[in-house]
Amino acid sequence: MTMFPVELVNRLQQSRVVAGFSVANAEDAVAVAQALLDGGIDAIELTLRTDAGIKATRLIRDSVPGILLGVGTILNPEQARAVKEAGADFGVSPGCNVRVVRAARQVALPFAPGICTPTDLEAAIEEGCRLVKFFPAAASGGLSFLKSMAAPYRHLGIKYFPLGGINADNMMDYLNEDIVCAVGGSWIVSDELVKNKEWKSISERAAEVVSRIKDRH
Repeated sequence: MTMFPVELVNRLQQSRVVAGFSVANAEDAVAVAQALLDGGIDAIELTLRTDAGIKATRLIRDSVPGILLGVGTILNPEQARAVKEAGADFGVSPGCNVRVVRAARQVALPFAPGICTPTDLEAAIEEGCRLVKFFPAAASGGLSFLKSMAAPYRHLGIKYFPLGGINADNMMDYLNEDIVCAVGGSWIVSDELVKNKEWKSISERAAEVVSRIKDRH
């Protein structure tokens, strides 16, 4: 069993950019998700970096059904199970913890572990993963490193989801590579915008990203 259904991979490839963010107040997550959707970004990675993460997942699931709801920073099996129960469409993690991958499989949560070395990648492949998160992308060597690392595994059809150090200026470098499924856009939703409840600004940032992608195709 692969850890990520083909139809979900295809959906991510259509979305192109997955907006990553966290919230201190769960209620803000709905406003952020809706603002992103209004701006044209329909895929998110809500991280579990705050205590509000699981509640925020439930609220988004119930209130913004048009969003592809990913949850990140899943660090243990209990979180994998909680994320699935809360209604996430998929999960990701910064590293490749085999216990987390197996827990996600047990509850049928599509899951992409984080990798940044061939050893990480082989551990993920061994667990049936064919979509992996390349993290931290820029700090690990960027696109040139990813292409070099991916080369020996190309025949396996691995797709990569880079995140970390990606921005509006370099995202197309990644998106133009056929091994890249989508990129993580952590620059789109800043903590300051969320704190000040500047939902319109988030929509405008999202719209700008979508416009850049369309202009470059």
